Amino acid sequence: MSATNEPREELSRRIDAIESGYEFLLAYAAQGRATDKGPGAASRVREHLDAMQQAIDGLGNVVRSVAASDAHDAGTIGAPFFEALDQDAAAARSAIRLVLSRPDISSQLVDNLNASIHLRALLTDLFVIDEALKERTA
Repeated sequence: MSATNEPREELSRRIDAIESGYEFLLAYAAQGRATDKGPGAASRVREHLDAMQQAIDGLGNVVRSVAASDAHDAGTIGAPFFEALDQDAAAARSAIRLVLSRPDISSQLVDNLNASIHLRALLTDLFVIDEALKERTA
């Protein structure tokens, strides 16, 4: 792995953690559980939320690092959008932390988190950023 690819690989890893966590949460929400306690996949909901939270922490810095190496000046052009990403990430991270603070995480609570405009905005931001900052070869 070359030094120039490290920020891009880190961004991909974080996007994967957030996206796969969201997909797990969608499945969890459909299970109709009152609690995350007990055996089975329900106990993994906290693991996924923790992984998402960790992936969100410092996300804006990673995005800016990838954008700074873009040959088409994405670092400057995208700066206002990256500020919006920071706000969306902070709100999503706060919502995830609130859910994690509960002694029981129900499917209903996770369904509400999934529906949160903040989490959805973060996912959409990341989809735009991921596609816009991909290196293209002719």
